[in-house]
Amino acid sequence: MSKRDALKIFHSSYVCIMNNKFYVSLKENMKSVSFLLVAVICSHYCLAQKGNNAGLGNYEKPQELKKVLELKMPLTADDEKPGTRGASVVWHPVQKKYYAAMAGNVAYPFAVFDTKGKRLSPDTLKCKQDIRGLWYNPITKAIEGNAYDAGGWFRYTLDSKGFIVSAKVFKEGQNQPGEQCIGAFDSKANKVLFLSNDGVHFYDMKNPESTSVFEVKWESKTEDEYIESDFYDIIEVPEGYNTSTVVHTGIPGSELGFLCVDFKEIGLYSIKTGLLTKTLRLPIEAPAELTFNFAYTNGIYWLFDMEARTWYGYK
Repeated sequence: MSKRDALKIFHSSYVCIMNNKFYVSLKENMKSVSFLLVAVICSHYCLAQKGNNAGLGNYEKPQELKKVLELKMPLTADDEKPGTRGASVVWHPVQKKYYAAMAGNVAYPFAVFDTKGKRLSPDTLKCKQDIRGLWYNPITKAIEGNAYDAGGWFRYTLDSKGFIVSAKVFKEGQNQPGEQCIGAFDSKANKVLFLSNDGVHFYDMKNPESTSVFEVKWESKTEDEYIESDFYDIIEVPEGYNTSTVVHTGIPGSELGFLCVDFKEIGLYSIKTGLLTKTLRLPIEAPAELTFNFAYTNGIYWLFDMEARTWYGYK
């Protein structure tokens, strides 16, 4: 059994070792004997990993994230064209507002919120594009994004209230590795980033035909650890990760963020080395999906709860 498989058992059993005591939350229908067996196996495994913490990689204790904000999207599942999955959230530093969108249709809801999460826009505001990714471009001072498949890259125009009134495509065609890819923007490099099965793709904003692929050294803090890991020479996104979304944090040395659904953690990686530099642990109740529903903006990590139709912000 690999280290990662053992940790998956550990996490899925909700067994926590804190101050040499077990704090246990049993899954439904789990027999006591089975639980005790899992607990013994996990406790021995964790004690054997002296100095390590269960989770991504082999590094210092993960930083705990706490929920700080909620953005409730308009409409309900019973309304016409409500949308199901969250596309992205973006902060406009001039407007001092959050902009959030549903993924999947030009007629799906788009919403504008104030700094405290109060929705300012009407229920009738629509995406006007089949949105996948959204970002704020400090060069154009506008909210931009990428659409589904060959829908291109677009730029929003805002009215005096800060609501979107139009979306104009400024780069036509499929400027992304896959039809469902969610774009993130690196303003320093002036490039749009996309996660694909073979790594992170960088597309030049001025010339989208100029691309490069970046190798992520999954769950490894050093080159030696990567060589000895289960992921060495495996380019695919590991099982248990959100496969549609990479976020760009702008944090030096921890620029790229990936959501590990299995562990309810966000791994931050260096854009120069591809190595894991920091891990952020989400609350156990945080919604985490294998596609879509993940974003980063204004120093906050966002997860979309499809049932509650709400973006939850963690910091």
